[in-house]
Amino acid sequence: MTEPRAVQPQFVSSLDGTRIAVYETRGPSPDSPVVVCIHGYPDHAGVWDGVVEALAARFRVLAYDVRGAGRSQAPGSRAGYELDRLAEDFRAVLGLLPEGRAVHLLGHDWGGIQAWHFATEPSLAGRIASLTTVSGPSLDHAGHWMREGLRHPGRRMRAVLAQQRRSAYIGLFLLPKVPELAWRARLLDRAVRTSRADYRRDLREKLNGLNLYRANMRIRRRDVPRRTEVPVQVLAPVADRFVTPALQLDAPLPFTHRFFPRRIAGGHWILTQRPDVIATATAQLIDLVESAVAAPSLRRCEVKRSVPHSRPRRTGPGRGQPFAGQLALVTGGGSGIGRATALEFARRGADVLIADIDEAAADQVADEVRALGRSAQALRLDVADEQGWAELAALIRTDFGHLDVLVNNAGIGMAGSFLQTEAADWERILDVNLHSVIHGCRLFASDWVTAGHPGRIVNIASAAAYSPSRTYPAYATTKAGVLMLTQCLRAELAVHQIGVTAVCPGFVDTNISRTTSHVGLDEAAERVKQDRAVRSYRRRNYPPAKAARRIVAGVEANKPVVYVTAEAVAFRLLDRLLPGLQRTIARVDLTEL
Repeated sequence: MTEPRAVQPQFVSSLDGTRIAVYETRGPSPDSPVVVCIHGYPDHAGVWDGVVEALAARFRVLAYDVRGAGRSQAPGSRAGYELDRLAEDFRAVLGLLPEGRAVHLLGHDWGGIQAWHFATEPSLAGRIASLTTVSGPSLDHAGHWMREGLRHPGRRMRAVLAQQRRSAYIGLFLLPKVPELAWRARLLDRAVRTSRADYRRDLREKLNGLNLYRANMRIRRRDVPRRTEVPVQVLAPVADRFVTPALQLDAPLPFTHRFFPRRIAGGHWILTQRPDVIATATAQLIDLVESAVAAPSLRRCEVKRSVPHSRPRRTGPGRGQPFAGQLALVTGGGSGIGRATALEFARRGADVLIADIDEAAADQVADEVRALGRSAQALRLDVADEQGWAELAALIRTDFGHLDVLVNNAGIGMAGSFLQTEAADWERILDVNLHSVIHGCRLFASDWVTAGHPGRIVNIASAAAYSPSRTYPAYATTKAGVLMLTQCLRAELAVHQIGVTAVCPGFVDTNISRTTSHVGLDEAAERVKQDRAVRSYRRRNYPPAKAARRIVAGVEANKPVVYVTAEAVAFRLLDRLLPGLQRTIARVDLTEL
C-alpha cells in the first residue's frame, strides 16, 4: 500500500493497546501550527495527500490511519470503534507533541464526526485550537436537528426528509452480513469511488469500517448535545450525495461559540478533487485563530450573535430567507427591475451591492435595502467599461472575499430600422447589453471556479430574444446573444455547481420605455415614440416588484430560463409552435401601436 506522500509511519499505542499509524510532515519551523487530519470511511490517511502537500509549506501536519484502516491495527471487538475509543487514539496522537500543545483539527466524513466528538469532549478542552469539517456532522447535532425539524412542517421538515433519503444507506450498513456481501461482490465500489481509486482498494478496510456505524449509530444520542468553545468551520459540498448542506450548516448553530459555515462546489470526496480549496479554507481559519487575521470570505460567513451564546442569526435557508448570509450584486440596480430585484434579494436574506451609472439612484436603493435590515453598498459602474468591471471585481475580492449572486440587469433600449442604425449605435448597444454581461460572467465565474465557490449568475435577456421584429433589430440581437450565452454558460459551469439563469421579462412597466432611443428620428419625433411606449407599458401595468419576485424565485430554484409575463410565455410558444405566424407579426411596426 502506498503511504501518504511516501512518508513512513510512526506508531503510537492507544489506551487499549491498539497501534495507530501516524504520518507526519514537518512544517517550516518547530513552532509552526499543527494540523491533525482525520479521514473518513472507507478511506485511509492517504486521502489527505493533496491537502497535506498544500498545507505543508506553512504547517506541521499529522495524518493518521483510523483504527482498522491503512496500517493501523483493528480492535478485537465492535465496541472498540465507539467514539470514546476513537478519542483515546486521538490522545495517543497528541502524545507526539509537546505537553499541552493545541492542534487544529481537519476531518472528513467519519473523520469529521470524530472531530466534532473530540471538540465537545470536556477532557480535551484546551488541546483543540480550531475545527474544520467536510461532510462530517456531529451525530448529536444531527439527531437534535432531525427531531426538531420533524416538528416543524414546511421547509425545515423537507430538509430533514431530504437528508434521511440520502442517509438510507446507513440502514444497509447496520444489517448483519448484507453489507459485507455487497462489498465482496463490488456492488458498493461505484457509489464511493473518487478520482483516485487507489485510496479504496483494501477490502479489509471496508469491512472493518462498517463497525463505525454499528458501534455508534445505534447508541441513543444526547437529547441536549454538548456545546464547543472551539472555532468551527464547516465546508459543505453542495453536490454531496450523502450529507446535505442543510444538515451540515444548520445543525451546529445552537451549539457553537464561533461558527463559520461555508458552501463549496463539489461532491463528497471534494478533498481529493480540489485539495487546494480545502487547504485554503483550513489555513484561513488557522490564521484567524493564531494571528487574528481574517480573510474577507471567512469574516463574512461568520454567524453573527448579539451576545455570547445567544441564538445566532440563521445562515441557512430558513423560512423566507433562502439567500441568508449571501451577497448579491445587481447592475443597473438604481431603478426598474434592477431596483426591485435588489430589494427582493434583501427580503430573502441577502446583502446587496447596487451598481449603477447613476450613483445617486444606487445610493437611494442602498438605503432602502438597509431599511429591510440587510447590508448594502452603492457602487458607480458603467457596465460598458471593461476596466470598470475589473476594478469592481478586485474591490469585491478585497472587501468581501467573494460574491454569491451576480445579476446582469443593466441594459438600454434601441428602436428603429436596421438600415438607420449607425455603427456607433451598434457599438453602444452591444457594449451595454451584451459585452457587459460577458465581462461580468467572465470575471466572477472565473473567481468562483478558482475558489471552488458555488455561485449564481442571472442574466436579464428579453422576450425580444426569440421574437423577431422590424422595430427592434439591434435590441433583439443583443438580447438573443444574452440568452444564448446564458444557456452555453449553464452547460459549461454546471460541473462547478454554478447556476446560470436567463430572464425574459416581457412588458414590465419600467423606465426603459422612456429612455429607449429611436434611431433615425429627430428629438421631437423620438419623444412622441417614447410617450406612446410609456402609455402602452402603463396600460400593461406589470410592476417591477412582481417581476422581481418571479426572478428571485427562479434563481432559488436554479431554473434555466424565467419567463416573467404572460406575453413572454406566449411569444416563446409562437417561436416553437408557429414560427410562420411569428415572422408575420415581426413585420408590424410596434412603435405605432
